[in-house]
Amino acid sequence: MKEARDPAGGLLSLAEQIARERGVAVGSYKQGCLERRIAARMRATGAADFDAYAGMLRANPAEYDELLDALTINVTHLFRDADVWEAVAARVLPELWAMPGPVIHTWVAGCASGEEAYTVAALWHRFLEERGELRRIGRVRITATDLDPDALARAVAGRYDREAFRQTPQDVRTRYFSPSEPHVVVPELRRRITFVRSDLLATAQPVTSVHLLTCRNVLIYFDKRAQDAIFRRFRSALVPGGYLVVGKAEALLGESRRLFDAVDHSVRFFRRPAP
Repeated sequence: MKEARDPAGGLLSLAEQIARERGVAVGSYKQGCLERRIAARMRATGAADFDAYAGMLRANPAEYDELLDALTINVTHLFRDADVWEAVAARVLPELWAMPGPVIHTWVAGCASGEEAYTVAALWHRFLEERGELRRIGRVRITATDLDPDALARAVAGRYDREAFRQTPQDVRTRYFSPSEPHVVVPELRRRITFVRSDLLATAQPVTSVHLLTCRNVLIYFDKRAQDAIFRRFRSALVPGGYLVVGKAEALLGESRRLFDAVDHSVRFFRRPAP
């Protein structure tokens, strides 16, 4: 098989084909990441080069599903980076809950198989339970989006093995999931979340009037131009004073940095400026 790098433009042509035929803008992925993941599928299928693999995709639509699964990042677990979630519960939720209005809306962007969405739902539930205001939980709305339909199906099912709980507080695991493996999320948490298939690079805005937006360990796979476009959409989605939480390996640079106020770099909290 040829080396994955293709100065003749085979990779670009393939990316354009994927965007055209499946509506996924993989051309905005960082080139090294895109090359590695496509090369893995080329090795698995025996495709000699990018052009051969493009022909294989046209002839075998099922290979598109395999490729898109390889290109989407679904490695996560509940309460990943526990210090971040402790800070959200202590510093962000009280401020958001005090905002006026009938609904407090959270958007979990790039939710993969749902672990982060259920983390956020558990945080809100515990917060209101501790305040004696659980009767008002209907005010909390959570929308979780991802591109990968298989990951979303797993998220909707809410069934996880023990590995998914390696950073999860014991009281959360006991309170919100069934005791035997696979651990299934309880209905009172599941019904707080609406799962929607959506591409972060799509021009349509899937969610609006958001108070808390989490998108962690997703943006590192996109190039700077795509990141800037996504951050502009995030700002547009957030209400003034709303919070953005990104992954610890991610940063807002250049134009994107000017869109938000930095609140705490150690846990990657940012906020849309109030008017």
